[in-house]
Amino acid sequence: MQLFAMTCADPLCFLTAADAIVEPSPWGQHEWLSRAGLTAAEQLQLVRVTMPPGKGHAFHLHPAMEEIIYVIAGRAEQWVDRASRLLGPGEIAHIPRGVVHATYNTSDTGLIFLALLSTAQFEGPALVDVSCEEPWASLRAPAR
Repeated sequence: MQLFAMTCADPLCFLTAADAIVEPSPWGQHEWLSRAGLTAAEQLQLVRVTMPPGKGHAFHLHPAMEEIIYVIAGRAEQWVDRASRLLGPGEIAHIPRGVVHATYNTSDTGLIFLALLSTAQFEGPALVDVSCEEPWASLRAPAR
């Protein structure tokens, strides 16, 4: 029984630091380590986010993707729906598909986390910002 058709010789099986796609965003640098066109993954995406102090990714949802956030360094004020928790290194949050969430760096140091999203191939928007809608607009003050 063959599990997958690719071989490890395929160039989309391995990625070096130079291959990563780096994108700036208002809430911190995104370093894409796996996404469509970068690796052959069809079900998973992986991005390393470096969020400066005081920044945050306001309330949003992913209609087609679930997400796991894994903190590498710093502290994250992580919201999943209307619940929040401070996460430190080695801690995670799971966000089911379509659930509103937000991540803020409330510390004086940088926050670095990995976001693992599935699926990698979908139709429609990847992200829907709901930060100006109630109850999200009143739940937490926006980041600087």
